[in-house]
This record gives sequence, structure tokens and C-alpha cells, in this order.
Amino acid sequence: MTPTASRSRPLSALRAFLYHEASGGYVLMVAAALALVIANSPLAAAYFAALKTEFGFTIGAFHLRESVIHWINDGLMAVFFLLVGLEIKREVLDGQLSKPSRVILPGVAALGGVVVPALIYLAFNAGSPASRDGWAIPSATDIAFALGVLALLGPRVPGSLKIFLTAIAIMDDLAAIVIIALFYTAQLHVAYLAGAGCVLIGLFVLNRMKVMTLWPYLLGGLVLWWLVLESGVHATLAGVALAMLIPLRKSPAAPDHVASPLHRLEHSLHKPVAFLIVPLFGFANAGLSFVGVSPAALVDPVPLGVALGLFVGKQVGVFLTAIAIVRLGWADMPRDATATQLYGVSVLCGIGFTMSLFIGNLAFSDPLLIDETKIGVLVGSLASALLGMIVLRLCKPCPPAAVERDEDFV
Repeated sequence: MTPTASRSRPLSALRAFLYHEASGGYVLMVAAALALVIANSPLAAAYFAALKTEFGFTIGAFHLRESVIHWINDGLMAVFFLLVGLEIKREVLDGQLSKPSRVILPGVAALGGVVVPALIYLAFNAGSPASRDGWAIPSATDIAFALGVLALLGPRVPGSLKIFLTAIAIMDDLAAIVIIALFYTAQLHVAYLAGAGCVLIGLFVLNRMKVMTLWPYLLGGLVLWWLVLESGVHATLAGVALAMLIPLRKSPAAPDHVASPLHRLEHSLHKPVAFLIVPLFGFANAGLSFVGVSPAALVDPVPLGVALGLFVGKQVGVFLTAIAIVRLGWADMPRDATATQLYGVSVLCGIGFTMSLFIGNLAFSDPLLIDETKIGVLVGSLASALLGMIVLRLCKPCPPAAVERDEDFV
């Protein structure tokens, strides 16, 4: 097997991921901006009423009816989490995170980027039972937004740092999945949970039998989603569980879209998730009416904790832990990257739009706290994007070879 063949599959999957996430980031930016404009226009009442409109269907004794916002957050976002799960599984088993030496630097940096923002948030909200559950809101990086910003910077960021940022975002998503499962689960209904367990066992058997046709997994995943929805566990976790059981067959010389069920499904989901589902989520959840909102609202505990967690906590947590790991000799600096470039990318990790809003909706039921979360996320993410762009703009352009080199980040 030639070196080129051995790299063709993971490189193709990685490049597709980077391209779709960066392009989808632009669509997400437009969707979020449009939501803010509409929420502060004469169309605001119609916008918020449409999100609360309920619809559903009945099949015999089976009945499911939810509001538009719940269909988006519980239904479509399960597909988003399915794609996240597929990406995590591929990267861990057959990609950039498949070797321990590749995991250390982004892994420790991601951990710092989760812990420090949470501590900053709790510094302002630990004494408030109503708001302290939002500690995980500033913990995640929005990879679509962040890669979209990087794409605007052209040759000032080496390919190794794009991979580093992607690895951190993937690990952030993994941490967010664990946090949602452990800390944002409602009262459990054992019967539905047991049913979900039976479906998972069935999917596991299909995997072990090496069933490579996708439709049995997708049909089982649909049933799994409904059972998880009714069980009290957040329905989006069904997407992650399904992803872990989609077969991954390592076929280095084969194109991604024919190599295995996992690659085929991931390839099929990239565009609808990047260009439809995530922007639709942003449009439905970013709408914030500024009527009655004063600048003083920024210093309320929730928006202040979220904004500083994203803007200060992320860059401090990611950059200092990464530099510490490099100085201790436990990992190498990303190839062709300077400390300034690493700092700029660390700042961009504070763009936490999609997952931050998602966790905010899980943490709070009070509309006021949800709106305050939106303020904090918007301010913290915008500040991180602007400072990150300024820092990286001040860096010298990288040689063409360094920009294109994306086979590894060390």
C-alpha cells in the first residue's frame, strides 16, 4: 500500500468536513443575523408565534405533537448530533485522533477550554440556584463559525492549526454530549429507556453481523429517537448513540462515499446539516428582541458569565494549557505555527454559537434567562471572532506549502 493510498480516505473526509463547515458557517451567520433583524422588526410577533405553532401526526394509537421550535431542537438537531457522532467515531478510529500522539495537545487544550469557561461562569452564578445550571453554556466551540472566520483570513493560518481547531471542536462536542447526558436529563421513564436499550442491542447485533446496508440502522435509529424522546433523556443523544453503531470499515484505497456505511452516511449528511439544519437552528434560536434591553443587561450574572466564559475563559483555557503541554515536552507545537497564531486560534475557540444556545435551552426554562443566554453568547462569540481575526491578521502569511499541508497537525 502506497503512502498516498493510505492517506486518501482520511484526507478526503477531513477536507470535506473543513469545506462544508466553513461554507456552512457563512450560511449560519446570515441565518442568525436575519433572526435578529426579524425579531426586532414589525414581523417579530409573527416570527415568535410561528416558532410556537404546534403540529404533529397520529398513526393508530401513536401520537406525536410538538411546537416548531421543539421539532427543530429535538428532531432536526438529532440529525446534527448523528453527524457529530459519526465524525467523532471516524476521527478516533481512523482519522486525526487515531493515535495517542495526536490526541494529547488538542485533548488537553479542549479540557482547559471546557473547565476555565465553566469556572468563570460559576464565579458569577454559583450563588444563584436559578442560573447556576448554565455553567456548561460557554464550554463548546462552534466549528462552523470558527472555520468560516478562518476561511476569511486566507493564508495567514497554517493547515496544521485548522486541524488543531477542528480537533478541539470535536472534543468539545464530545464533552458537551457527556455533559448533556449527565447533567441535563429530565425525570426518567424506565419503560421507554428499556425499550431504547433493546433497540441499541439490536443495532449492536447488526453491527457485529457486519450488516453494511444503511436502512436497517436508520429505521432502528428512528425508533430509538422516539423512545429516547419519551424516556426523559434528551432526544438528540439518540443520534450520537446511533452513530456509535454505524459500521466503519477501513478501506484506505476506496473513496469515502463507498468505503463503509459510516463514510456514506457522513458524506450524505454534510450538506443538509451544514446548509439547512444548523442554519435553521440558528434562525429559530438566535432571535432576540432588544425591546427593553439596556446596556446594563450585559452585567447581569448570566450574560456576563456566558460572555466572559467564551471570550476570556476559552482563550485562556485553550492557549495556556496548549503552551504548557508544549513547554513540558509532552507534545509538539502544531507544524509551521507560531505562538501568536496559536493564540489567535485559541481566541476563535470562544465562538460558541450553536452548542451554547442549545445547552442554554436545556439549562433554563425561564424565557428571561434564555434571552440573557442569547445576549451573552452573541457578545462573547462576536468579541472572540473580532479579536481572533485581528490577531491572525497581524501574522505574516504562511508559505503555500504550510497552508495546504493538512495531513497532520504535528
